[in-house]
Amino acid sequence: MTTAPAPAPTAGTVAVGDRLPELEIPVTRTLIVATAIASRDYQDVHHDPELARTRGSRDVFMNILTTNGLVGRFVTDWAGPRAVLRAVRVRLGAPNYPGDTMTLTGEVTAVADDGLVEVRVRGANGLGDHVTGTVAVRLAKEEGGES
Repeated sequence: MTTAPAPAPTAGTVAVGDRLPELEIPVTRTLIVATAIASRDYQDVHHDPELARTRGSRDVFMNILTTNGLVGRFVTDWAGPRAVLRAVRVRLGAPNYPGDTMTLTGEVTAVADDGLVEVRVRGANGLGDHVTGTVAVRLAKEEGGES
């Protein structure tokens, strides 16, 4: 038996302090390399372990465009298909290396009358915080309604 997904939050159903469901992202070599190529980031530190080591890294590591996309996905998974990302602001910390897991967490920090919600986001791995930041997302005004 499958469980139906929870209904997407609306501007009227969220409050400051609400926590988003955690999202665990296995950080694989394939994820790192494929997303670097998909974002046209051909820097060797994202696909060549030997060259990454000569540059002082222990291995290849995730690029910022992938991190930014995963942060956006984390928020839109919670906010639902009618939500619209308005701004994503991130700061990188510890690298995401192959074999680690990044756990994304978030908390609503502001809710405006027009449905614009701010979410504080944190993505942690075995080394500490990989990413911290805020996302502004406009939620649907009511269940099934427009954003």
